[in-house]
Amino acid sequence: MSLEKYAAKRDFTKTAEPKAGISKDKNKLMFVIQKHDASRLHYDFRLEMDGVLKSWAVPKGPSTDPKNKRLAMMVEDHPFDYRNFEGIIPKGEYGGGTVIVWDEGTYEPIEEIKGGKKAQEKHLLKQLKEGSLKIKLHGEKLQGEYALVKTHGMGENGWLLIKHKDDFASAADITKKDKSVLSGKTIEKMEKTSEKVWKDGGEQDVEEEKPKKTGSKKKLHEPVADLEERAEETTTSKIDTEAILKKAPKSKIPTGIKPMLATLVNEPFDDPDWVYEVKWDGYRALGFINKGEVQLLSRNNKDFNEKYYPLKKLLESWEINAVIDGEILVLNNKGVSNFGALQNWRSEADGELVLYIFDILWYEGKNLMGLPLIERQAIMRKVIPTDDDRVRLSQIFKANGTEFFEAAGKIGLEGIMAKRASSTYVPDNRSKDWLKIKINKRQEVVIGGYTKNEGTAKQFSSLLLGVYEGGKLQYVGKVGTGFSDKLQKEMMAKFDVLRAEKSPFGYEPDVNKPSRFRPNPPKAKATWLKPELVCEVSFAEVTSDGVFRHPSFEGMRDDKKAKDVVRETEVETDEIVDEGHHAEKKTDPKHKLVSAPKGDAKRTLLNPKEETQVKKICGHDLKFTHLSKVYWPEDGITKRDMFNYYYQVAEYILPYLKDRPQSLNRFPNGIHGPSFYQKDVRGKSPEWVRTFPYTTSEGEDKDYLVGHDEATLLWMASLGCIEMNPWFSRIQSPDNPDYCVIDLDPDKNTFDQVIQAAQEVKKVLEAIDVPSYCKTSGSTGMHIYIPLGAKYDYDQSQMFARLIVNIVHQQIPDYTSLERMVKNRDGKMYLDFLQNRPGATIAGPYSLRPKPGATVSMPLHWDEVKPGLTMKHFTIHNSIARLKKEGDLFKGVLDKGIDLEKTIKKAQSIFQ
Repeated sequence: MSLEKYAAKRDFTKTAEPKAGISKDKNKLMFVIQKHDASRLHYDFRLEMDGVLKSWAVPKGPSTDPKNKRLAMMVEDHPFDYRNFEGIIPKGEYGGGTVIVWDEGTYEPIEEIKGGKKAQEKHLLKQLKEGSLKIKLHGEKLQGEYALVKTHGMGENGWLLIKHKDDFASAADITKKDKSVLSGKTIEKMEKTSEKVWKDGGEQDVEEEKPKKTGSKKKLHEPVADLEERAEETTTSKIDTEAILKKAPKSKIPTGIKPMLATLVNEPFDDPDWVYEVKWDGYRALGFINKGEVQLLSRNNKDFNEKYYPLKKLLESWEINAVIDGEILVLNNKGVSNFGALQNWRSEADGELVLYIFDILWYEGKNLMGLPLIERQAIMRKVIPTDDDRVRLSQIFKANGTEFFEAAGKIGLEGIMAKRASSTYVPDNRSKDWLKIKINKRQEVVIGGYTKNEGTAKQFSSLLLGVYEGGKLQYVGKVGTGFSDKLQKEMMAKFDVLRAEKSPFGYEPDVNKPSRFRPNPPKAKATWLKPELVCEVSFAEVTSDGVFRHPSFEGMRDDKKAKDVVRETEVETDEIVDEGHHAEKKTDPKHKLVSAPKGDAKRTLLNPKEETQVKKICGHDLKFTHLSKVYWPEDGITKRDMFNYYYQVAEYILPYLKDRPQSLNRFPNGIHGPSFYQKDVRGKSPEWVRTFPYTTSEGEDKDYLVGHDEATLLWMASLGCIEMNPWFSRIQSPDNPDYCVIDLDPDKNTFDQVIQAAQEVKKVLEAIDVPSYCKTSGSTGMHIYIPLGAKYDYDQSQMFARLIVNIVHQQIPDYTSLERMVKNRDGKMYLDFLQNRPGATIAGPYSLRPKPGATVSMPLHWDEVKPGLTMKHFTIHNSIARLKKEGDLFKGVLDKGIDLEKTIKKAQSIFQ
């Protein structure tokens, strides 16, 4: 064939298609595939050969699956310059319709041919004549080996385009990648935005089509655009981002951080201090873009790079360095996220992959986490590239949260997010500054087994589900709907390696004696599994027994760890939002949990008159009685005063109580009355109180109370717990303490000597580059904490503490002792390292102490640890004011922790 046939079919006074063209590349052969929406949609496959583009029309488009043999009808040769043609061929002309360059690149024969481009062309022309072309493509979409084979029965121009089995073979539908590699436009967008067409012998502007009154498409071709059009355009547009970035603190790109999480509340609200966003139903992801390298991580630091490779590749094209927070999802044809499609996503053939970005944490060497949300979002909108529709910026809405919630429900969204506009970003923190309000009830659950009914052809009949409560996996029901046959087969492959002989629910269920409070999964025909897999279910409600009614399977959650799956309970919206009007919070990007407020102190909980009061705390009714009972007789401080203190100090103390078993030191009649320790609350606590089952070294089984929220804190106080005594470890890792503690316990020493010993400990730790945090005990001594990050067990922690106190004792032997027995200390100060053992407790930071003066165990700046300091500097009367001024000085205790092995080696090299 030649260009004569090509030219004969076209009137170049009416079409912009090129007439000729010659390749200037002396080394490489070019190929192009053009998507062509003419009378029928097809793909034009063109190979540079002998100075022209040999061309085939492929009706179904190319395939990457070797099983698919695509019909390819050979057509007339096209000029070389046609490889860049995009636009509109006018109606009535040959091939009238829209054209985009779907793929392009270089190609070569599969066989290695010496002699360069001309020798390759000679070889290919010979194969073409023989009816069997074997080529290797190097395109943006198509890669690897293909064959074009002349076939019989389809006329003289009938060929087959076949993919060879190689590393680039895939069953995915490659034609789902529907954008031009030149302009980035789809056929539809090219039709709308092409500015010129050839008509009547010259270029003319396309007459802009007026939108129809009905059936018109939104910008994002989705109902969500209706909501996004309501976004407050001026919310961030007036913010001076350049000035903010200039003042932002410098830092290296953060690593190993986990995203800030939201608190679930029960209803929407309107408040001018909050902004609202869509709650997307996908996988949370942090994106780290630094010097062209990209890392996409799940909320638990699972690598998403390989799984969601198109997004990684897209972020690699950005010319910025940043850390972003967002949600990966797949949109359905209505623009609503489809979680099931995301879970099963393997390639573009499985749906449109989108990254919705809603926060930026770091940008070009500046840490942004300490900035207010509204300023971070202004920077995000200024610097994040939005030229590719696969990356979108989440829109924010002002004021009308209830209206937004109703609109989101109508279009089938999962829910909405409410965020305090002034909130800073606190990694790995479930914050009350971010709230999620769900339209439909959903919950992550752990798969503990499955059942299979007799006579069924299905792989399984239902999944047996649980959530962790008090360290045990508690059964919450079974789900038998929402599975396809294909999905069941895939799940069974995962189940096969997790089979277990015993129930993972912490007890053997007895179906003949079901418990009202501990519902049992069916034992008959149940196959138990190790509790490692997590899925998500939707449900109608939770029964009084804690079981989900009418659950439906939504998809697997590969981004969640089984041990992190606990029952989500809704908090009263009013409690959180109203609280914000009285206390503006201050947060620190390095602090993992809760920080101090800047504004006025939190109001008192109880009024000064009534002896008995009932208050709703975190959704639970708590009864406070005998409020005038004097707990500190020398100071006239009452039980009421104690409750009000713990209510005000809650957000400071809770980070050091949360998820930790508590030893309850009870003083029901004040500091001079009888007192006792209670470690077992089995059958003695409200059902909403979290507990942790634990077998002591003496072989006793106990249910420890677990610190959780304000309600738990105040319930402990109602028992007469003047002081709070948490474990050093959390229930998620009970054998691994978060910190090592050195307890300076004086006997006949002055407090100035305690201060000197504390300074000596600090000198030793500074010499080996170990961070340390000190606090008064609130009694007679001092406590020094060293962060471990739950990376080591108690034995290792105690060994390290012993090493440090041995060194300190060598420095100040005159008034310190390592003797455990008091009688053997000769009145010297005990350098206690044995506190670092399972189940041991000391008064936590910000805890009151049952001592005259109502002293507080108070964290200090190290420069405050000097002669003249006394315990009575910090009491129930002045501690809240101090915290308001200084904030939480102890937050570093919860950091990632030291490298113990390197630290011990350094200590041995310095102090031997």
